Formats: sequence, C-alpha cells, structure tokens
Amino acid sequence: MSVRELVVLGTASQVPTRHRNHNGYLLRWDGEGILFDPGEGTQRQMLRAGVAAHDIDRICVTHFHGDHSLGLAGVIQRINLDQVPHPVTAHYPASGQRFFERLRYATAYRETVKLKEAPVAEDGVLALTPAYTLEARRLSHPVESFGYRLVEPDGRRMLPEKLAAHGVKGPDVGRLQREGVLGGITLDDVSEVRRGQRFAFVMDTRLCEGVYALAEGCDQLVIESTFLDEDAVLAEDHGHLTAGQAACVAREGGVRHLVLTHFSQRYSDPGEFERQARAAGFEGELTVAQDLARVPLPKR
Repeated sequence: MSVRELVVLGTASQVPTRHRNHNGYLLRWDGEGILFDPGEGTQRQMLRAGVAAHDIDRICVTHFHGDHSLGLAGVIQRINLDQVPHPVTAHYPASGQRFFERLRYATAYRETVKLKEAPVAEDGVLALTPAYTLEARRLSHPVESFGYRLVEPDGRRMLPEKLAAHGVKGPDVGRLQREGVLGGITLDDVSEVRRGQRFAFVMDTRLCEGVYALAEGCDQLVIESTFLDEDAVLAEDHGHLTAGQAACVAREGGVRHLVLTHFSQRYSDPGEFERQARAAGFEGELTVAQDLARVPLPKR
C-alpha cells in the first residue's frame, strides 16, 4: 500500500529549544523517501520518529545556514554505516559546494554507499521519475536558497457508472486502460483525468516570485513562518515570512493543506500562528507543525 506523508523531525529556526529540534523533514512518497534540510540532531529525531537511513533516497537542502544543514554530516555517515543498498542523491545550492564537501567529509569514515551530488544552479527540473518530477525555484534570502516541488504525473480515474453503461467489465477494464480503446469505446468515454498530487517545500525566504510559483496548485505546502505578523519588518530584514504572509501565499495558490513550520524561539504560543493564518483568509486544511508529527498528504 502506498504511503504519502510528511514526517516532521524538527521545527525550530536558528536554534533548537526545549520542545523543538532544528529543522528536518522526511517526505514519504510511496516507496521513496526525500529528506529535506537536515539540521543538527536529525539522526536522533529520525530514531524517535521511526525513520531509518534506508528510508532516504534523496536529500534536498534549501540553503547552507546551520539550522538547515549541520545534520548532513551525521546523516551521510549514518547512510554509510548502515550500508544503505541503493544510491542516494543530494541536491543543494551549487554556490554552497564547499559547505557540502566540508559536511560530507567532516570526519573520517568508510564510504560504502554511492552518494550522487546534484547541485542546483538555476530554476528548473532536477529529476524526472515515473512517480514524480522534482523541480527547484530560487528564493530570496541573505544566502542563496532554493525551494523544491514534486509534481506527480496526471492519471486516469475509471468511472463505474460509465463502464457499466458501455458494458465494459472484468478483464476488459484493464485492457481498455492499457490500450486506450476497446471495441470503439475510448478511455475518455469511461474515465476522467485525475490530476497528480503536488507538494512544495519552501524554507527561508522573503516573499518573491519563486514562493508563489512553488505553491501554485499544491495539495500540500510546507512553508516557513518564522515570525508573527507584528514582526513583519524583522521578517523582511532577515529574509523570512510571517504566518499571515505564508497563509496568503497558500490562499492565492489554491493550496489544499498548509503546513506552517520553522518558528522563532521568541514565541511561546503556537496557536497564534494558526490564528494569524486564518485571519489572512486561508480556509483549507491547516497544520502548525510539531516535532515528530506525521502529516499525511490530502487524499487524491
């Protein structure tokens, strides 16, 4: 059975707190796992969340600030220690190549796993697989930062009432799906397009074109909301979003499920992020992320 869910490993910005670890998120997409922004302490959070090194197929780093990347050294070494049997691909801003290399080879260890480095230098498609297309868009932060987006190919949904009306049943249903036409009956006659799921991951950034492009039409948007709206000037100065700004992006992009995360330690009431997001007019499903939470993608 396919599983699509976000496993939240950490939600703190800049520094961990007593209740929030540095950033870290694992997206389970059917049989594949994509680890986003492994901050310090990610290995331990993986253990607590029931995530194994074997679950990781890709690593996507948005930028090279410590709270988004210092866990890379431990995660990469754990992948090798556990002798993960499949190749792992790492995406990260090309301008941070020296940081990636320092983290990859921070200490001595035995390399047993093929780790493919795939740095990101510009907007566009990073990977094309049967299950999804992985894209990147440039964000606006004091250091170069990219957001990521997965888009599933569109499929078909068979309509039982139309199949019955055309007398298509049993093995003929599968044959029609494979061949597209059967006895003059076309696939369009008995089915409809099922749009593929879309997921976006947007971390440290001001409002910019890339944020809106990543969020457009997403089933689930994971997005930073470091500050509350009353601190919008601070957010702009430091290259971040407020809860209200993140919610407006989701509202305008038609997002189904908004996941707010990356919270400043200055705030003690997580509920205020939800209140401000609702006040900004977002009416879809809304989650204020907590460490070790599992957040399923909306059903297709």
